[in-house]
Amino acid sequence: MYRKTIATAVAGLLILGLGACGNASDAKTADAGSTSQSQTTKKPAEKKPVEKKPVEQPADLTGTWKQTNSGSTDSWMEAEITADTITVQWVSDNGDTKSLYWKGSYNAPDKAGDWKWTSQGDTAAMQASLLSSQDVTKDFTYTKADGVSWETTAMGTTTVVKTAKQ
Repeated sequence: MYRKTIATAVAGLLILGLGACGNASDAKTADAGSTSQSQTTKKPAEKKPVEKKPVEQPADLTGTWKQTNSGSTDSWMEAEITADTITVQWVSDNGDTKSLYWKGSYNAPDKAGDWKWTSQGDTAAMQASLLSSQDVTKDFTYTKADGVSWETTAMGTTTVVKTAKQ
């Protein structure tokens, strides 16, 4: 009887041990199946739509530009820009008096951002004004910060005139 009990116990242990091994291999097979299944059903990454930035246009400089750094409330410089001409005047008496300083060519910007051009002076028009520039050409610059600007020399002092569009 003693042998029968030991044999039954050993048989039970073997059954439990083999059963556990079978379950472990079934679990591995199930895991392997789920792994391969998740790999095959993996979705490709979604592409984000490309945002199109608006194309910046060249600045439209036509119009009147008033000096912002004159230091005076009743006198300043003012530039008027048309399609092909820039005319700069000394303005005093709160706008009642204007004297020609510069009249010359204007080249409109052909790209966005800062812009520089060299104006060819209308020397015949400027000869009639005592306060006009003696230069044949004058460099002008446009930036968002300073508007249209240029150097002006009077009585030996050179100043960069900065303006804002009116």
